[in-house]
Amino acid sequence: MCGIAGWWKKDGFSLADRDTFEHMSRSLKRRGPDESGMYLHRDIVLIQRRLSVIDPEHGKQPMKITKDGKSYIIVYNGELYNTDDIRRELIIRGYTFKEKSDTEVLLNAYICWGEHCVDYLNGIFAFAVLDESNNQLFLSRDRIGVKPLFYYEYNSGFIFGSEIKTLLSNPEVKATVDESGLNEIFFLGPARTQGQGVIKNIKELLPGECMVVKNDKLYKSKYFELKAQRHTLSDSDTIDYLRYLLRDSVERQLVSDVPLCCFLSGGLDSSVICAIAAEKYKKEQKSPLPTYSVDYTDNQKYFEKSLFQPNDDKEFIKTMSKSIGSSHNEVILDNSKLADALYDAVCARDLPGMADIDSSMLLFCAEVKKNYTVALSGECADELFGGYPWYHNKEILFTQCFPWSTDLSVRRNILKKGILPRGEEYAMQRYYDTVNSTDKLEGEDEYDSKIREMFRLNFYWFMQTLLDRKDRTSMYSGLEIRVPFCDY
Repeated sequence: MCGIAGWWKKDGFSLADRDTFEHMSRSLKRRGPDESGMYLHRDIVLIQRRLSVIDPEHGKQPMKITKDGKSYIIVYNGELYNTDDIRRELIIRGYTFKEKSDTEVLLNAYICWGEHCVDYLNGIFAFAVLDESNNQLFLSRDRIGVKPLFYYEYNSGFIFGSEIKTLLSNPEVKATVDESGLNEIFFLGPARTQGQGVIKNIKELLPGECMVVKNDKLYKSKYFELKAQRHTLSDSDTIDYLRYLLRDSVERQLVSDVPLCCFLSGGLDSSVICAIAAEKYKKEQKSPLPTYSVDYTDNQKYFEKSLFQPNDDKEFIKTMSKSIGSSHNEVILDNSKLADALYDAVCARDLPGMADIDSSMLLFCAEVKKNYTVALSGECADELFGGYPWYHNKEILFTQCFPWSTDLSVRRNILKKGILPRGEEYAMQRYYDTVNSTDKLEGEDEYDSKIREMFRLNFYWFMQTLLDRKDRTSMYSGLEIRVPFCDY
């Protein structure tokens, strides 16, 4: 896991630009506290900060490979979970490897298959490859959008980075928020429209999207999109297949050359992951699986049931930990520190976020990082498997709006009269843009059609908000969180 950045300046760099290189690199230090690297080639610089997870002794970036007289350089943030599969395929095709890092495998995959390399990748990633011979830059983001990648295009160049603050550390990027950006904050936040960076002219590569920068132009294409397909398996075959997919996903993501743990909330999603992981640990005769949960000072005293959390987690956590034989750790967060951490949480997110939901994850990850560098989390299972009330309550399901934001009057009431007069219209347009783009099967009834729309809303809005939160608040302490339910 890392932070990456780059700057393509058409008229070349000056000595003064070297300071900007350093500012951009420093902005990513929390994402990559272990190493830093930089590659300068005429009018382009590639920057990387590394958090060492796989093959710490090697895999340094930017990584350069020369093949058939052509040079390719990569900066890469993420993990590939099918590294060995791709390596074997490339060896058959005549490629050789000096180390076991997934970075070397990914770069060779690009050299072999070009832009189609993404079709072979299973993982979470954002990366850029410079093809020096063609003076071309290729960028891509993983199918689900687990890893972020922002960019800024201007008359004299192109800038990209893992975080908005990285772009803002370059003087070419102006910290301006226009009406659209304010509508994003006040009427959609903490969610935001896919592809939008809120700050004027800052954009984000979409999940499952690629980009080529060449001859002063940008070319974007989608390589992954949600498609409707008929489900033809029997119930028993569906159960077997789902069990296979979950086990395969979790076991692939347990690979690490640094200490690894699992989050255990007591819910079904994290419990499934921990059970599979603990079973694999026992088979490999490893020490008990380390698990972590979070609680808050006086939480039991003040806990109140809700649609989202009908029960206290503690008893479920104890039951699961005892059942799988994990070595469990409980982190207790102080409420005053939780409030103080709101400032750091906004710095981590670069934008207004989810308040104490962000700061709690930030502090929790900081505690976990004291002993571990990698953690597996059950994030996104609710979005995929219908774990929210709006999947089951038909009144909410058939309401024409974002189900988690049905009443915009509270947002309107904090604004002065006349400010952002089209805010509600802006939010509704984003809603309709999403549901109208939903792929459906011919002949579906109204209910099935609406469920598909709800799934798409959750996948491209609610889920993306949670993934963004998870990435930023964990990487702020240099902790890599893997999300097996986001295996495509």
